[in-house]
Amino acid sequence: MNIADAAYAVAHDYPGGAESLAPRVGMSANILRNKVNPNNTTHHLTLAEAVRMSQITGDSRIAEAIAHELGFTLVQTPRVEDCNDAAIVELMGEAWATHGDVGKEICKTLADGRVEEKEVERVDKTIFKHAAVLFGISARLRGMAE
Repeated sequence: MNIADAAYAVAHDYPGGAESLAPRVGMSANILRNKVNPNNTTHHLTLAEAVRMSQITGDSRIAEAIAHELGFTLVQTPRVEDCNDAAIVELMGEAWATHGDVGKEICKTLADGRVEEKEVERVDKTIFKHAAVLFGISARLRGMAE
């Protein structure tokens, strides 16, 4: 998802849509709709507004789209109270599952002897998901460090 589409989705997927989100961001619904409309060339969402929208909605798609555009993977830093042995075990299970998902996608991609762009995108998506889980484990361990 590109950045403009992510901003549009964050605003419109919020319960009550742009009409409900706009006052919380400090603008009218009409202005917010214009700012997140990918086809509008006169109104633009500022970085501060994008961050505020993400904070209010709890939706990280704008940040994820920016990271993806720059070739990075976004990893949420865990809260200190979530850093414990049980959380590590849970993440290890998720890491094994996502590792298997990567292998499955690669096998599906190579099965017919041809590699198509859409298949590479699916492999990339599963690799990014797996990497995010691994970085999450690292972040949890860092949170447990004394």
